[in-house]
Amino acid sequence: MFNRTVIVVLLVALFAGLGLLASRKFFAAPEAQQPRLQAVKLFPQPRELPDFALQQSDGTQLMPGELHGHWTLVFIGFTYCPDVCPTTLAQLAQAQRQWEALPESTRPRVLFVSVDPERDTPDRIGEYAHAFHRDTLAATADVPSLEAFTRSLSMVFAKVPPPDGAPANQYSIDHSASMALLDPRGRMAGVVTGSAVDDPAAIAADLLELSRDMR
Repeated sequence: MFNRTVIVVLLVALFAGLGLLASRKFFAAPEAQQPRLQAVKLFPQPRELPDFALQQSDGTQLMPGELHGHWTLVFIGFTYCPDVCPTTLAQLAQAQRQWEALPESTRPRVLFVSVDPERDTPDRIGEYAHAFHRDTLAATADVPSLEAFTRSLSMVFAKVPPPDGAPANQYSIDHSASMALLDPRGRMAGVVTGSAVDDPAAIAADLLELSRDMR
């Protein structure tokens, strides 16, 4: 009787241990499969974005489905930005030149979204973005739509009144300097923040690595 009890206890412990080992292996698998990245911080699970509609520089509507099939970096700003926006877009252009050899069907994308629709017309943002790189997508929308879109990406922006005595149209806009990464299903999959934003070589390497399985 004692021996049977000992055997039962040992079997229960064995199966419990095997179950724990299997569960650890199962839940660790997604993390283990994530590529080693330098600039991009991937989320454990991508998150779906709510529907949005932005107006592209060519006059067409940018809907969620338009971004499917590509990894996309989203950066918000405005064309009158004196420093952060032109610097970031110039650095992204360096990364984009590293992707030019990839087929268009799998080439990563950069989407510049102007949060200054009062001054930034679609034509203006198109000329501005394409001056850095011809492949950069540019879009904007009305303020409520932009607020909903940026909020879904955990980004913010706010209009800053002009200095006393300056014309009313010489306001500025404070905005997030980070970038959101959308996966080929249009979900928010990660971010580029901090000093990584200023490292085009690392950004280029990360997006090439993420696009590897799509080739």
